[in-house]
Amino acid sequence: MMVSLRRDMARVLDGLSLVAKEGISRCNTVPLETAIKAAVLSVSDVVGLTKGKLRQIDNDVHRHTVTGSVIFFKDHVPASNSHPPPTPGADATVLLNIGSSMDPDSQTSVDVYPPPDAFSTSNATIVDGAVIPETSVDVCLQSATPSTSNTTAVNGVITPLKQRRLRERKVPSTPFSRAMGFAGLGAGLAWGTLQESTKRVLFGTPNSENNQHALSPYLSERNSERLALALCRMRGAALKLGQMLSIQDESLVPAPILAALDIVRQGADRMPRNQLNQVLDAELGSNWSSNLTSFDYEPMAAASIGQVHRAVTKEGLEVAIKIQYPGVADSIESDIDNVKLLLTYTNLLPEKMYLDNAMKVAKEELSRECDYELEATNQKRFRSLLTNTKGFYVPFVVDNISSKRVLSTELVPGIPIDKVALLSQETRNYVGKKLLELTLMELFVFRFMQTDPNWSNFLYDEAEKSINLIDFGAARDYPKHFVDDYIRMVLACANNDREAVIEMSRRLGFLTGTESDIMLEAHVQAGFVVGLPFSKRGGYDFGSTNITQSISNLGATMLRHRLTPPPEEAYSLHRKLSGAFLACIKLRAVVPCREILLQVSENYQFAQEASAKILSTTSI
Repeated sequence: MMVSLRRDMARVLDGLSLVAKEGISRCNTVPLETAIKAAVLSVSDVVGLTKGKLRQIDNDVHRHTVTGSVIFFKDHVPASNSHPPPTPGADATVLLNIGSSMDPDSQTSVDVYPPPDAFSTSNATIVDGAVIPETSVDVCLQSATPSTSNTTAVNGVITPLKQRRLRERKVPSTPFSRAMGFAGLGAGLAWGTLQESTKRVLFGTPNSENNQHALSPYLSERNSERLALALCRMRGAALKLGQMLSIQDESLVPAPILAALDIVRQGADRMPRNQLNQVLDAELGSNWSSNLTSFDYEPMAAASIGQVHRAVTKEGLEVAIKIQYPGVADSIESDIDNVKLLLTYTNLLPEKMYLDNAMKVAKEELSRECDYELEATNQKRFRSLLTNTKGFYVPFVVDNISSKRVLSTELVPGIPIDKVALLSQETRNYVGKKLLELTLMELFVFRFMQTDPNWSNFLYDEAEKSINLIDFGAARDYPKHFVDDYIRMVLACANNDREAVIEMSRRLGFLTGTESDIMLEAHVQAGFVVGLPFSKRGGYDFGSTNITQSISNLGATMLRHRLTPPPEEAYSLHRKLSGAFLACIKLRAVVPCREILLQVSENYQFAQEASAKILSTTSI
């Protein structure tokens, strides 16, 4: 035990030293006194010794009038009841989110909830037929354990989970302050590991079969909480990476880390008002408010890369303004490198997750997501592609109050997908069908896909029977040759054609051709499981499926035996595809999946007519 403890601590200290060297290498031009002061402030902030500050309202009456968190500029003074907070359950409820969660019950959207006597089922979770109200918003930390809702039941009694209100906390915006923040996180993890190891020496190791937490002192609940809170405070690429990893399951990522990532999904701390104004001044000019009649400093959502605010333009248009955290775009590479150091030297993730490949893809994706001019272009492109498609609406971009780090768009109504689960079966079936149609259309018709499956990016407007689509930072193109082979593989999976699944998987890069029989069998069976909804005509009942559990079991086998990482395109594509499946499962929707696939495949045009014959589709 003592030998293992020394080895573990040596690895942690090696990691900390590398992170520290990274910080030092990036601050050679900073005076020593300034560097020491910045280091102390950064480390104390990230490890939680400083608590952030509560919001203070700016009362500069010469420039604006203040009503709550809403600023009315110049002569635009509101009536006493103007611009009330949105009421959950109303048709015009607006829920916007810029996170990247696929968790069925995470909600980073920010609403103002009514008192208990005004409780509506639109803000509730249904468990075994009982309607359970959700509790306070502004959540970063709910609990140290994953949950399937915002409540827990003990002996039949429904109890709200503990929640931590977000604080205004300045975003570490320089490479040095961010590097020192990671060093502080590493030091906290090292201290937590030492505490856990000492406890195990004195009281023994917990007994739990196949539980990595019982084997590794790194994976204590306290360390998981340290990791989550530090990422919420750091924000940027570190938090985004945590949200990306959070879609994994316990067969790939240890349960305590998933618990931390479950917390991370809930959202980030918020920028203080002065830092927010600095970003707006830098991006839109010091007179940015001249384009607006009001601006709400209370964010509608605070996520990894930025936060969203409601505003009203001079023309009376309600808009959502997404504002990027300062320094986030410039720190992507260093953030991810520092996260990689901590993960590598603390051995928190399994070897065959091919961390280098995942990090490379993450850097590329995050660089695109931080470019709001690119996102505006993506949104306009999607708006054009879907203009004549019934059941979908893409809000327009407001160019004169947008830039590379600020994006303003039309504010649209709707409820996120998890709230649609409270509506009628007919509505749930309709929304599930439209989501699956959209996913297949994006990949096989447009070859251009919005790859962030966050359920709050799909807002259902019941009055219009339309899904309002938002957040296009993660949109990307897919090459024609990849899509050609991928539709062949999907059809092979739907038809249970083993040889075609293996052949297409080799052509796409999922297999090398030298895998063991165990790996091949697990890979093929995983394909058949995913293809099950498309295997028969008629409605497939996602409410009675065990697809996720089956994939988890097979995934554990593939993780041990695979010889190559998945192709680069698969990271974002499978995130979106699994998100569509999880949405249908959450909705308990009955969807004619095979008919939707057939409609797409029958009209699909291959790159070469000679190759237009789809493998193993004679029965299709």
